[in-house]
Amino acid sequence: MTEYRLVAEPELDLDIAAAFDWYEEEHAGLGYEFLGELRATYNRIADGPLKYQHLRSGIRRALVRRFPYGVYFAVEDDVIVVLAVLHVSRDPAEWQRRRG
Repeated sequence: MTEYRLVAEPELDLDIAAAFDWYEEEHAGLGYEFLGELRATYNRIADGPLKYQHLRSGIRRALVRRFPYGVYFAVEDDVIVVLAVLHVSRDPAEWQRRRG
């Protein structure tokens, strides 16, 4: 079985920080719960990235449990490139536009 390594696009920190801040404003501690679920999602992706929904052009999406967020990623050999963490109501092409 292939062992995958996760790497993140630089803009990913902005996505996560915005979600964390919003949840913390809603309820103290909820942002940390979001981060925990996000970490668990990363682990599930690393355990089997090819089982997740293929959207287009090699991009896949895994949903974060308990929170309406999707992790958008691509698999390149043994590397998983996490491209964006976005609320499911947002246009997934948004991260593509900001990448230029």
